[in-house]
Amino acid sequence: MKVIPYLFFNGTCEDALNFYEKTLGAKAVFMMRYKDMPAETGHSPEVQAKIAHVRFTIGDDVIMASDAPPDRFNKPQGFDINLSIATPEEADRIFAALSEGAQAIHMPIAETFWAHRFGSLVDKFGIPWMVNCEKKM
Repeated sequence: MKVIPYLFFNGTCEDALNFYEKTLGAKAVFMMRYKDMPAETGHSPEVQAKIAHVRFTIGDDVIMASDAPPDRFNKPQGFDINLSIATPEEADRIFAALSEGAQAIHMPIAETFWAHRFGSLVDKFGIPWMVNCEKKM
């Protein structure tokens, strides 16, 4: 069994994917737009160019995502995606990149009692992230 997060965007999935490719080295391995789905699915004209489903990797991990139909989008809440980073320098770089246009910085990246670096934010697409470079216990 694998647990794979599925992210829903409010029409910004493609922009988010491009941003994650640039900042996190994400790679799309499968993508389908609403216009590529069978006609009987009945999606409205305004979503035809939007992403119906994408599977992408960050390192060895998989995340799936799509643009939610306009009447079905809910703001992400109740979770963070944690990125476990090997070095403080890489944690600083990734946090700075994800912070570009961030909706909120909950905890600026800094050393903590458990981590060489830890920071928490909501990126410009509304996705909550934690960047964590743990100390050896």
